[in-house]
Amino acid sequence: MFNRKFFGWAAAALVGTGMLPALSEAQTLSRKIDLGKDSPVTLLSADWGDSNATPRGGAYLVDVHAALALRNSGQRRIRGVTLAVYAQEVTPGGKGSVSVPSLDVAPGETFSVRIDMPLLRPLGAAAGGPGVDVRLDGVLFDDLGFYGPDQLHSQRTMTMWEMEARRDRKYFRQLLEAAGAGGLQKEMLNSLARQASRQQPGVQMVLGRSTNTELEKEVQFAFLEVPESPVEASAGTARMTANEARAPRFEVRNRSSRAVKFLEIGWIVKDQQGREFLAASMPAELSLAPNQQGPVVQDAALRFSQSIAVQSMSGFVSGVEFADGSYWVPSRAALDSPRLRDLAAPSPEEQRLTQLYRKKGINALVEELKKF
Repeated sequence: MFNRKFFGWAAAALVGTGMLPALSEAQTLSRKIDLGKDSPVTLLSADWGDSNATPRGGAYLVDVHAALALRNSGQRRIRGVTLAVYAQEVTPGGKGSVSVPSLDVAPGETFSVRIDMPLLRPLGAAAGGPGVDVRLDGVLFDDLGFYGPDQLHSQRTMTMWEMEARRDRKYFRQLLEAAGAGGLQKEMLNSLARQASRQQPGVQMVLGRSTNTELEKEVQFAFLEVPESPVEASAGTARMTANEARAPRFEVRNRSSRAVKFLEIGWIVKDQQGREFLAASMPAELSLAPNQQGPVVQDAALRFSQSIAVQSMSGFVSGVEFADGSYWVPSRAALDSPRLRDLAAPSPEEQRLTQLYRKKGINALVEELKKF
């Protein structure tokens, strides 16, 4: 899970003098892994495979392919891990991250993390050639405790994933009890079919002010009603060009008894052919007291890899964090509404369980659901 932005600087003169490698010459990467002195996870091994760096224009294209073997060296079960990966910390395109949710790693057990991503590093960024720096951003435990610097807000992300995982495991266990293995199998097949049919056009969510100078128009942003949501969103607009929707603005009302500090909006796009798809999840930091209403204005853009004739845009509240540190995610009943059933992305846990069923069958899935 990472955003990539590409850039170029002119360095042809330096390459021509031999001070920098030829453009086709791949470089071996220097590597560093820092999990922290008191980290609850320790590194057992790291296989960097064919990771390398190749000069492209004024930057190295750093192609990272690594498999890390880690051990839970703490006293609590691990539910999720996020690693930050840096080729250059302050350069656009120079950093990324990888998260592994839906884990169940007991103390002393081992697990693996796979890193596959392209990054960028300016040719003259530092002496000694290109390198990769992997750091631990966070570990989520089964009691929802957290360890790590959390520079990527991974605590929030992994906690919401864990809330979704608990919701989905409960749903599938109850289905197993009520309808037996046959009913569970039918639901797995339905889920796999929905995942296969979901529209996935090339879309990138970019945070920060857009510099787009194309002719644009204002498009209304409707919101789907989720009755159980603690936050109601309404009256939305966004600026639209041929390949970008930007500057979303909408009203929100906190209809709960707790202050809200963050919410996530699922952004749905419908094209002129009537096809709908969930384009992105839009985060919004805010401070909203109980029963308070206010505007949310985002310096963000939804960029399409190709021109899409947008007919309409809509959204729904897909997650909330309260000021007291608790969270809300939609129930299975809410996600089973006619509009959301085929649009909402399955949780990482549902994806894991459906793949377990696909590879090992219904008996393996039943045993997995009995574990916790």
